Amino acid sequence: MDSTSPQTVSADAPAEAVWEPPPFRPSRWLRGGHAQTLGGFYLPGKQYPYRATQHRVDLEDGDAVVLHDDRPDGWRDDDSAVLLIHGLAGSHASPYMNRIAGKLNDIGMRTFRMDLRGCGAGAQLARLPYHAGRSKDALAAVVRIAELAPRAPLAIVGFSLGGNITLKLLGQRAGDVPATVACAVAVNPAIALAECIAHLDQPLNRLYDRYFVRLLLTHLAQREGGIPEQLCGRKNSPRGLFEFDDRFTAPVSGFRDAADYYAQSSATQFLAEVSVPTLILASRDDPLIPFHTFLQAERPATVQLHLADAGGHLGFVGRAGTDPDRRWMDWRILEWVRRQLGPFSPRE
Repeated sequence: MDSTSPQTVSADAPAEAVWEPPPFRPSRWLRGGHAQTLGGFYLPGKQYPYRATQHRVDLEDGDAVVLHDDRPDGWRDDDSAVLLIHGLAGSHASPYMNRIAGKLNDIGMRTFRMDLRGCGAGAQLARLPYHAGRSKDALAAVVRIAELAPRAPLAIVGFSLGGNITLKLLGQRAGDVPATVACAVAVNPAIALAECIAHLDQPLNRLYDRYFVRLLLTHLAQREGGIPEQLCGRKNSPRGLFEFDDRFTAPVSGFRDAADYYAQSSATQFLAEVSVPTLILASRDDPLIPFHTFLQAERPATVQLHLADAGGHLGFVGRAGTDPDRRWMDWRILEWVRRQLGPFSPRE
């Protein structure tokens, strides 16, 4: 069954803080973590036409990122807003980003889809790469949103790598986060990076490992300067994410090596400092994120974990009839955000 068990909710949490979503029942045609993960990717669901206004966000090191602002008709200055942060090799145009932004817009919430460094509309605006520890970039986006919508209560929703960024932001940089930030959701977040990388080295999971490296190399090839010399050629091509991070992401971003990058950037060490109501939504059969990392992490009463038995990685394609469509993940995000952003007053 889906679990929000005693071991996943702090004993100090007030009763009203415990959220009980309907259980996830996987589609009969998509059973198992791999099927759910692939189904979530190859079955994009309803996609909404692009109508966003773009905002450039300049970063302190000279790079920039882009926010895609979808403002529903009739949205007022004190209505709710949501920042969405994508995962590895994604962008504002990733199907889950498009789909969830559209559903939030449908219920009157303004959305800001963030392209991480060098991604999407910001492909040529950054010299340095994005990575799982770039919480300062997310902070810059939140500050910009607070300028654009200073009276709007804001939720932050991060997916996978973006989920780690979200949790790291709220824990490590809690004192810098604008008071308009009211709640957060992290879906299948990679909160213990070294363990996630080790998990990808299991035989069946290596397909994902190789796939992500190919995507990242293609992404670099499309940017100014192309693929760095240390990654060029058949002999130098990294065989997995660890090699990619050890030879490129870490040294270019100021870390000693991949191990140092993972140690400094993993959100698990910052969870105890998260002070806004936050939901971690994950699954036991995620082929990319080992579920025990959530059970082992120290969490305050403000952080609730819902660990489903099934759902894969950003999959959660369910049976018909429970929700308006089969995207169980989408509706749980909407439920949590609406629940938290109802009666809202900014923190002191």
